[in-house]
Amino acid sequence: SKKERNENKKTSYHAACSPGLTCFSFSPCSGAFSEVVMAREKATGKMVAIKCIPKKALKGKETSIENEIAVLRKIKHENIVALEDIYESSNHLYLIMQLVSGGELFDRIVEKGFYTEMDASRLIRQVLDAVNYLHSMGIVHRDLKPENLLYFSPHDESKIMISDFGLSKMEGTGDVMATACGTPGYVAPEVLAQKPYSKAVDCWSIGVIAYILLCGYPPFYDENDSKLFEQILKADYEFDAPYWDDISDSAKDFISCLMEKDPEKRFTCDQALEHPWIAGDTALCKNIHESVSRQMRKNFAKSKWRQAFNATAVIRHMRRLQLGTSFGSSIHSTNSVSNPQSRVPAKSQSVDCAPLSLKDCE
Repeated sequence: SKKERNENKKTSYHAACSPGLTCFSFSPCSGAFSEVVMAREKATGKMVAIKCIPKKALKGKETSIENEIAVLRKIKHENIVALEDIYESSNHLYLIMQLVSGGELFDRIVEKGFYTEMDASRLIRQVLDAVNYLHSMGIVHRDLKPENLLYFSPHDESKIMISDFGLSKMEGTGDVMATACGTPGYVAPEVLAQKPYSKAVDCWSIGVIAYILLCGYPPFYDENDSKLFEQILKADYEFDAPYWDDISDSAKDFISCLMEKDPEKRFTCDQALEHPWIAGDTALCKNIHESVSRQMRKNFAKSKWRQAFNATAVIRHMRRLQLGTSFGSSIHSTNSVSNPQSRVPAKSQSVDCAPLSLKDCE
């Protein structure tokens, strides 16, 4: 009930006048849904990231942020960005987060001079470890995509971190996950088909990420939304020549096991971690940096994947398609779908679900 939630907030959040909040000196960093700033704790010198959320923006979405906080409080893993503390003022909610400073996944790959299947395998192994942990805790992320994978530090051997649990969901709460949410290019077929789904949706998304890591372009793309969704619903993707000619059969098999249309046949994280491409020595050490980075520059330029979008217009469009779902959309590219080189990421911005009120979502 609303009364219970308010009572819980009193015990969960520090008072607005908490001296801990005054221990931080702020400097602007980056922003997305909410403003994010870097801060230094004066007592220890420790750097953190603070997610500043205006309470006005939370009206009607209280359940969503409470869910994110509940999930973050529950998890602790070396490859997951940690929630360290929470403060509340009269106008804002402040989430004190572990600072990750190594940059985004694709940016780092493009900057490298040498990149192999083995590098991709090691990246995916870390993601699988973290998601397997989440699944063991009964948590489904529901929005795994490259933009939510960040490097912990600028060091060459830095670990990868999973961020953004705004759409995550805890299983076993008595309700069935059926709400369409996530990012279209990475969302599993059963979600688009409006069927009840499970943690297998995360495994599909990892397969899509692995695909992109090995060729530099997305497995599904069409400027027409309905055709894009048809591709995903049919799991209609290919390992196009010449971009996949130098990629091992083991890597292709690994991806096929995760991007399996039937969630009952799809690999779990446990099974994926035992695949030879992850656990064995089948990942090739040939340098594929030139071809992969070239495609990433063309298909995942920041100017493309971070463009603003009109969520309401997208929701109206999805309803016209009678899919009853809502997804974020980047501004459509004029590139041709017939050429894998000219694909752009399929709707890289995520929106929770229809109806617009997040409190009604699963």
